[in-house]
Amino acid sequence: MKSFTMKFFQLTGLLSVLILSLFATPIVAQDADSGLKIVTDPEVITLDVGQELQLKAMLLNAEGEVQPDTMIYFSRARRSLSVTRSGLMKALEPGSFTVIVYKTAQGDHPVMRKNVSVTVNYPKLDRIVFNDVPGKLYAGTSFQLESRVYDVLDFKREDLEVSDYKSSNPKVLDINQFGRINAKSPGKAKITASIEGVTKTQEIEVVTNPVVSVEISVNEEVARTGDVLTLKSVAKDKKGNVVSDAPIVYSFTARPDDSRGEAAPAQIEQNGKFVANKSGLYTIAARNSGSVAETTVKINPRNVQREVEILGNAKVTDVPTSDLWVWEGVDGRDYAATGTHVGRGEAFFWDVTDPENMIAIDTITVDARVVNDVKVSEDGKIAVISREGASDRKNGLVILDVTDPANVEILSRFDDGLTGGVHNVFIYENHIYAINNGRRYDIINIEDPKNPYRVSQFELDTPGHAVHDVWIEDGIAYSSNWTDGVVAVDVGSKLGGDMESIGGSPENPKMLGSFTYPSGWNHAAFPFKSKSSDNFYIAAGDEAFPGGIPAGWIHFFKLNSWEEAEEVARYEVPEAGTHNIWIKDDVMYVAYYQGGLRIVDVSGELMGNLYDQGREIAKFKPSVNEGIGPNQPMSWGPQPYKDMIFVSDMNSGLWAIKLKPVQGTASN
Repeated sequence: MKSFTMKFFQLTGLLSVLILSLFATPIVAQDADSGLKIVTDPEVITLDVGQELQLKAMLLNAEGEVQPDTMIYFSRARRSLSVTRSGLMKALEPGSFTVIVYKTAQGDHPVMRKNVSVTVNYPKLDRIVFNDVPGKLYAGTSFQLESRVYDVLDFKREDLEVSDYKSSNPKVLDINQFGRINAKSPGKAKITASIEGVTKTQEIEVVTNPVVSVEISVNEEVARTGDVLTLKSVAKDKKGNVVSDAPIVYSFTARPDDSRGEAAPAQIEQNGKFVANKSGLYTIAARNSGSVAETTVKINPRNVQREVEILGNAKVTDVPTSDLWVWEGVDGRDYAATGTHVGRGEAFFWDVTDPENMIAIDTITVDARVVNDVKVSEDGKIAVISREGASDRKNGLVILDVTDPANVEILSRFDDGLTGGVHNVFIYENHIYAINNGRRYDIINIEDPKNPYRVSQFELDTPGHAVHDVWIEDGIAYSSNWTDGVVAVDVGSKLGGDMESIGGSPENPKMLGSFTYPSGWNHAAFPFKSKSSDNFYIAAGDEAFPGGIPAGWIHFFKLNSWEEAEEVARYEVPEAGTHNIWIKDDVMYVAYYQGGLRIVDVSGELMGNLYDQGREIAKFKPSVNEGIGPNQPMSWGPQPYKDMIFVSDMNSGLWAIKLKPVQGTASN
């Protein structure tokens, strides 16, 4: 198991011993050497939505005799098919799913696992719903119809796509198999959509188009790749009057500076937003029927790239390094704390005042397999470390006095109700926010750090809910909740306007809103207000391991209010997957596991894939010749600090780097 664990860290650097056991190979339902096999009743399962079933599993020997052993049950899709650890499952959504029956090693019996296929039947279809179809269209214009299919239990059928469309009068308007409506001549016609015996009909009137001319303008005629341009168009009739309800269709043609045939040189939205990924000349057109206007913009390279200077490396090569925190001590010197992952329950403390010679000054060892997270209070006096995998299963967290980081003192331990393990923590205004067993976060008062006490907790009530991380900014707790996305909770909000407080506090946390995305991989979140655009964003980071390799990207949500969040941009490195992020002064620092540290310009309005727009300022792939994964970066977490950047890497420890000055400037 040890060699597998080391190899696993070289590939992913994540997950606990239990998950390693669950998904490592080979783990089988039948062991040829011992003759043992797992048998389930039933073997194949079909359920209706809402139906429950008790799955039973037995361990049989070669003679078919039942062996005493404990089975644990897991669902790969808890929000769709929930299952208790004792095997009681409930179908929540239709689809095909897998339940894992897992048997731990016991005596001479090996670790074994069996996958059970579960099909949850789709209910009968109920209705087709159109998007906001206008009752009137101008002749010569078009409209993209979007159809959504729902069943009798009100589930939206993502697996079905309507392609059977008809028009009652194709001379007035026609519609193709993809739902594109073309208004041809004045009159009335009905469009009908059909699927599996369900139909939807709507009448549309086509009227004479009054538009005879279109005008277009753009807010900037010269910009850089990644700059979002705003287009404005006006349609007018033959008298010069503005036709305010005339639809405008935007398009562009490109002449990139790089003419090697690279795809997607730019992106244009029908709300009048344009962003270029490649430098060059772009001609943007605004069209209404036969009326067209054009404008040309020149896009220059963004040119934000800089080189990285390595200042120092505090090597840790015998145990994987987890998270980090860097702070200025009460004595004015600079210090760092790092945790350890699947190790010996250690947290290391470093003097990093001279980043070229970072010195280990103390080690705290606690009863834990994983010290996943480390945080330090704003005044530099109190630290907290998380605990998972304790031998007595109490887990919880440990509160430390770090006024003298060379002689760290344990002030107290808090494990009341935290026996399932604390994965991540955050300190904010004399309270610790502790992720409890991956299900909720508990809020613990540490005004007297020797006598901490719980004041409240926050937990979702959605099926199969889970939480990984929490970050507090301006009295708002932003938690990362996997399939439930980012959840914002008022714990004493200092924001105003449309995002003002709703009376929350540490003792009475109140949910403000949530923002989800389809993958369900939300692992980390970082809120920031753009200094250059004044927009308020949340950067939501993925974490996933398809095929055992880290994957995923950063999603950017633009917030106008807690009820109005729009995913507008992403940063996606094709060959790697994200972990922790930090954003400061319109620069994002993101640990991209095997892709190392990426430093990204997130200034201005954000739109499209920032990776394609030349916004990457620099990248740094930490590696050393010795250690858990020789010459293999596995970056865990970044932190910008003063004029430096600190990075923790699972395979090589703590690094300090610096961006070199732009050529021709004095310093960073």
